[in-house]
Amino acid sequence: METQAVHQFFLNLMIILLAARVGAELFARFRSPPVVGELLAGVLLGPSVLGWLEASQVIKLLAEIGIILLLFEVGLETDIVQLVRSGVHALLVAVSGFLWPFVFGFSLARYGFDLSVLEALFVGGTLTATSIGITVRVLTDLSRQHSREAQVVLGAAVIDDILGVILLAVLYEFSVAGQVDVVNAGRVMAFIAVFFLLAPFCAKLISLVIRAFAQVSQMNGLIPTLIVSLVLFFAWLAHAMGAPELLGGFAAGLALSRHFFLPFGLALRADPDFAGRIESQMKPIIHLVVPIFFVMVGLSLNLRDIDWQSSFIWLFSLGLFVVAVLGKLLGALPVPGAWRERLAIGLAMVPHGEVGLIFGELGRTSGILKNEIYAALIIVIALTTLLAPISLKSFYRRFCTDPI
Repeated sequence: METQAVHQFFLNLMIILLAARVGAELFARFRSPPVVGELLAGVLLGPSVLGWLEASQVIKLLAEIGIILLLFEVGLETDIVQLVRSGVHALLVAVSGFLWPFVFGFSLARYGFDLSVLEALFVGGTLTATSIGITVRVLTDLSRQHSREAQVVLGAAVIDDILGVILLAVLYEFSVAGQVDVVNAGRVMAFIAVFFLLAPFCAKLISLVIRAFAQVSQMNGLIPTLIVSLVLFFAWLAHAMGAPELLGGFAAGLALSRHFFLPFGLALRADPDFAGRIESQMKPIIHLVVPIFFVMVGLSLNLRDIDWQSSFIWLFSLGLFVVAVLGKLLGALPVPGAWRERLAIGLAMVPHGEVGLIFGELGRTSGILKNEIYAALIIVIALTTLLAPISLKSFYRRFCTDPI
């Protein structure tokens, strides 16, 4: 029986990897976010459609490693220099674009649909996320990556990622406790502050040791082996301090970023060449493991259990979609300038993508989000992720043939 289970796992993993790749390729060819293709691959293979696969414990474990590596990649690509250059405008967009969707999402869930406080917090938290990778791809395709609005969006996304990870840590604590506990939330925030102060120093010092070993090593593969070990250690350390494991992955990536500097680094400056080697050698591992998480999200969603005759799923999904888009558009209002520029910034902040899926999955696995609520969040995340590239391209073609 055990041998048969192992053989079946090999087959399932092969199907997941190939389905994720095919789905991503199809969406990429239509210039749509590949992550949506990976998500739909899971929906197709799971109980919602074909029922071929289910999210086994081993698959869930691989998916959790994928989440940690995804947040490592987010931290690795975080550009603190970009944040400083974009200055106060990026800060205004990030904070405003973080608060409005959270307040709207929480209020809609709590007072509009009578969900519990914990459910409403997870709904609001999910709507705060911004998938900057999708926006960067679209702006690059349109040759607008160096425009002023692009600089503001990129800087705001850095702050959004940091705020989102902190909020995720607090919601994780609530999910563990099963209730909203302000005292525990304060303790977690204190631990996070200490962790973010100390972890980058430790990661940077360890990276110096890794670089020294890499210079004398006679074998290939030393850097990815040690970096993955470092990420897993930081994930363990974050959990030991009462925060979610993915916070450790984010901190490790941030510390190893080529743009690592004050206030996280003090005198420890980044080595761009070594950071580039880390990034290039970690990419294949990240691209292999991370899609498992997105497929697993689709596998965990059972659309057949949802009462599609009920008005709840339609009204809730529509309401969340409206406040998700409106919240991000309002987030761009504090930026001075022409209305076209503010609208471009707001549209660029709309896609929720990967980070939103992490919020939703944490709520589901903790047992807080019911299947209908989880399904509505997945629908909204997919719609906003698809909407942003289409709307941005249409906007620039119609209004911005000349520079703003």
